[in-house]
Amino acid sequence: MSASNPAVRRGRAAKGARTGRPHTAWVLPGVLFFTFFAVAPMALAFYLSFTKWNGLGDPQPVGLANWQKLIHDPRLTQSLTVTVLLTVVSWAFQTVLSLLLGVWAAGRQRNRAILSAIFFVPFLLSSTAISLLFYALLDPNFGIIHGDTLGTTSGAFLAIVFVGGWQFIPFHTLIYQGGARQIPEVLYQAAAMDGAGRYRQFFSITLPQLRNTATTSSVLMIVGSLTYFETVLILTQGGPGTDTAILPYLMYEAGFKSYDFGYASAVASFLVVAATALSLLLVRLSGFGAMRSTREGM
Repeated sequence: MSASNPAVRRGRAAKGARTGRPHTAWVLPGVLFFTFFAVAPMALAFYLSFTKWNGLGDPQPVGLANWQKLIHDPRLTQSLTVTVLLTVVSWAFQTVLSLLLGVWAAGRQRNRAILSAIFFVPFLLSSTAISLLFYALLDPNFGIIHGDTLGTTSGAFLAIVFVGGWQFIPFHTLIYQGGARQIPEVLYQAAAMDGAGRYRQFFSITLPQLRNTATTSSVLMIVGSLTYFETVLILTQGGPGTDTAILPYLMYEAGFKSYDFGYASAVASFLVVAATALSLLLVRLSGFGAMRSTREGM
């Protein structure tokens, strides 16, 4: 049979396509890891939210009692308000700085590469270590700032926002840096020929081209802000009073102070649902799911 036969060529092309595509088995380790360490714990927490359990013995089914308690809990409204406010302020703070730093770090100069590497160091540290460091720095007796910063509502809240931003802004800067480097240089060259200055290029080219990058970064920020825990526990312990008692801290108090793991599981399940709904809403409103390329629509 001749090699020029169309059927032979199609067969070879199909064989080549099968050879170049990874086997489904390569996905198995990731699926198993996600199942055991994400899906299974969430399913267990959802089951425990319908039980009464103090950590000992067998969980006792109580139906919707924990969810009814959660809905009527006066602390829920306050914790939810603080959580939403923390999420919004953290998103605004981290997005502005990481966007500007990421676009700046996308340059090719040697000094920018060195500074970017140094700037990324805080993200390599654990949240616990960073929180302990800033707790010592903000100590009213031995810290570098005079006054009880963590003893006031505004001071404690801003400290949480700053510490979280200090750790995670480098990560989001790296995301924006990668996105900025994917923008075709020809767009800036054409804009410069038309007389557009640096600021006009930033708002007319850079920002629109980073829309998908901003959506990805924002989803990670929102989910991360909803799950803040170590920073609040170490810096403020929900104080002063309950002014910084966010939902994860409310879950911690219910589970490890009151030993009501059923109610704590209800709070945890509520957090999962809220974070998932916000992420899907953000993706839907931004049009991220409909975009096939960052260059689409140019």
